[in-house]
Amino acid sequence: MGGQKNYEKTRYIHWTFFGNQSLTWDKHKSRVRIDFLKENSVYILNINDKTGKILKKGVEQTHPDSLNKFLEEAKRIWINHSYWLVMPWKLGDPGVSLKYMGDSKTADGNEAEYLEMTFKEVGVTPNNKYWIYFDKKSHLITQWSHFSNFADEKPRFTMPWKDYKMYGKILLSGDRGERKLTDIAVYQKLDESVFTDFKKPELIK
Repeated sequence: MGGQKNYEKTRYIHWTFFGNQSLTWDKHKSRVRIDFLKENSVYILNINDKTGKILKKGVEQTHPDSLNKFLEEAKRIWINHSYWLVMPWKLGDPGVSLKYMGDSKTADGNEAEYLEMTFKEVGVTPNNKYWIYFDKKSHLITQWSHFSNFADEKPRFTMPWKDYKMYGKILLSGDRGERKLTDIAVYQKLDESVFTDFKKPELIK
């Protein structure tokens, strides 16, 4: 997928999640901008210290309680939405446990091997479990199954990972079958106003 070093060097990643929110993530400074596409709302968050700015339905939130509530929401959105895009890069994160499960087939009938991924006191949903299927030849992830609880026998959903493309120097997939991650782009430079101004930036693909 381009190698860990190229992923670490990648500065900005932009994508649209299921047609609902567009995210612009500054990986190096741990900042994210979330533009809501169906309402006049913008969340700008420093992921590390949970500071930032919130525009909710056209109104900037300044009361500490409201601001903190929406900043917490912004972090949850970023955690979830980024995982759908960059999960393969996070298989080795602290607190992630991987168990090799052997041979299997994906929903489209292709031969695969799969891993069971569980979590130890990390993330916002530590009881989740995933089965991660990867192609025997390309070694790319081609499907995942999500379990709400690690004790569940049947997954909540199973979706493909298709349509891998190079973005900058890394390979990403945006096709989850019925769901899509669109407008994927990678940048090494963006104007600072992306993370300071509520006005929607003009990003060039």
